[in-house]
Amino acid sequence: MARARLIALLGAALLSTCAFAAKDAHEGKEDAAHRFAVIGHGLTETGDKRLKHTLDEIDDAPLAFVVVTGVKGTGEPCSDKLYQQRRELVDATRRPVVVLPAGSDWTECRNSAGRTNAIERLNRMRELYYGEGSALGKPRLALTRLSTSPRFRSYAENAHWSVGKVLYATLNLPANNNHYLTEAGRNSEYEDRLVANRFWLNRLFTLARRDKLDALVLFSEGDIKALSQPTGLRALLRSAMPENDGFAETRRQVLALAQKYRGKVLLIDSGRLVKGARPAIAWQGNVGHLSTGAQAVELQVDPGAKALFTIGKADAAHPAEDDEHAHPKAESLKKE
Repeated sequence: MARARLIALLGAALLSTCAFAAKDAHEGKEDAAHRFAVIGHGLTETGDKRLKHTLDEIDDAPLAFVVVTGVKGTGEPCSDKLYQQRRELVDATRRPVVVLPAGSDWTECRNSAGRTNAIERLNRMRELYYGEGSALGKPRLALTRLSTSPRFRSYAENAHWSVGKVLYATLNLPANNNHYLTEAGRNSEYEDRLVANRFWLNRLFTLARRDKLDALVLFSEGDIKALSQPTGLRALLRSAMPENDGFAETRRQVLALAQKYRGKVLLIDSGRLVKGARPAIAWQGNVGHLSTGAQAVELQVDPGAKALFTIGKADAAHPAEDDEHAHPKAESLKKE
């Protein structure tokens, strides 16, 4: 009996040790450093040659995922054929790719009569790019889409996923003032999407707080200018911010939610870079901002480092240019 009891105790101790080892391995995986890349909008302005070149470089880089901002240039047709061609190009990548819609993909589209065709084209993009519960490319990366909520079934382009203790998410915020139109009675699309985005942001921050995540990273084409939001008495002045600002409500919501969150909030967009500038992260409190311009930017995420997010080394042979005069060449993603 004593021997049997000893064997039982040893077995229990072994199982306990294995359980703790498995737990430690799981936690180690959660805290592991990783890398991802963002391809800013503009690489498709002259066709898909530069986009294909950048995706080919990404294939050789050890990245957890890639975010591609926009699938077509402003001068390209809003045709099903082009949408399909770009989908096939992106889907052939040997890295998970999340496609983020840009304004040129849908807001600027016109039908044969010259009238706006924006909503119909956005819905077509949703069918082609956002109909599955995973990212494009390989291996597949599971995504949770806003369209899983019955009230917002149309908004499949908004998605979130996690790597380690960082929550990543996309927001459909086109750069052309969030598709806010100054003409009276023309903003139904903007207003409906504003409600959907408001719900989405509340959910994202709730998840980040509940799971005690290190950071929440939000991707959009448009720069909501979160670090330019006036504070104190200046915030009460109408002249402090421009009128008809399509990003105003989203900006205020992000900042309010960030104040109640202990982790980092990093906003990444395709905002223009001034001549000679390189992409850089600016911080105010726990809110950070990074504009990529029309470049490909790689970021390192290291929970054990002093800076949770750092930008990978840029290729000095391709300096950044003023986006208002030219679209800069994509920066090569360094292989390590």
